[in-house]
Amino acid sequence: MNMSSELPNRDECTYTKCYCEENVWKLCKYIEDSGKIELLSNSYAIFISNHYRTIPLWKQKASKRSDTMVMWDYHVILFVENESLIYDLDTMLGFPCSLEEYATEAFNFNMKLKPQFERLLRVVPATEFLKTFASDRTHMLTEDGEWTSPPPDYPPISSSSSTNNLQSFISMTKSSEQFGTVQTLEEFINKYMLKG
Repeated sequence: MNMSSELPNRDECTYTKCYCEENVWKLCKYIEDSGKIELLSNSYAIFISNHYRTIPLWKQKASKRSDTMVMWDYHVILFVENESLIYDLDTMLGFPCSLEEYATEAFNFNMKLKPQFERLLRVVPATEFLKTFASDRTHMLTEDGEWTSPPPDYPPISSSSSTNNLQSFISMTKSSEQFGTVQTLEEFINKYMLKG
């Protein structure tokens, strides 16, 4: 069964620029609320970052040009394992697109990067992400209390145990894997890329 057809089109998704973690949370919530249990159990929120908070991605709408990269401090995408599909609401690529295409076009996987630009991934099962993630959006406030980018028009996401644990999800320290597991990009690609 093609479960990807059960997800909304890009323009039907809840989306706020610069709030990728909440966009993916809302997509996971859509899957849960729709009763698509099998799809939810095959889905993962992927936090991409590193210890330097400098991760390059290509084919991002923020770059305006498809051949230039964007340097994010972190980015979040949805991965559906059994179909090897990536859902990225900020990409110029398809929605969804194959992991193979995303690895080649967005990660530019074969390009040799300096250590400070190597991508690490925190792979969090969607069910865990929905239960545990929380953000009060303070990371988007300047010292003067101004928004660096306007927040979503719905209330901040919280869990039963936290109002703000976003930094724990962005952290790529393997020794403190409170949420999901941390992998190198190479480990992730080798584990999940569909062969043949």
